[in-house]
Amino acid sequence: MRVEVLVQGECVLRIPWSEQLIGDPTRPAIHGGVISTLADTAGGAACFSMLRKLEERVSTVDLRVDYLRPGPSADLLCHARIIRMGNRVAVARMEVYSGSLPETPTQMRDAEPGTVEPIATAQGVYNVLRKD
Repeated sequence: MRVEVLVQGECVLRIPWSEQLIGDPTRPAIHGGVISTLADTAGGAACFSMLRKLEERVSTVDLRVDYLRPGPSADLLCHARIIRMGNRVAVARMEVYSGSLPETPTQMRDAEPGTVEPIATAQGVYNVLRKD
């Protein structure tokens, strides 16, 4: 897993394709656990980018993942963004893509069907441990 983008309130992570990621060899499709781990990690990193001090921490309270379609044999990318950052709780929304992220609304509109649509969406709730 590697960081592609990390700015305040936003994170993009990539997992390079490997046959070890396959959960269903008959399709083949990427294992759902890989997708949920990527989403949770990206959401946590986006939360971490909002912290005021390095000593502060975040931990996952709840994670919901909606698997929209099987993950094909390609890199996975997850775009996470903070939608609510409180003093004790943060909420992040994540979208997982296969291959590459859509760069512009025009690219999404003009792309071949299925090429820039997320394979999964997720929402994470994170506990924020502040150091005052």
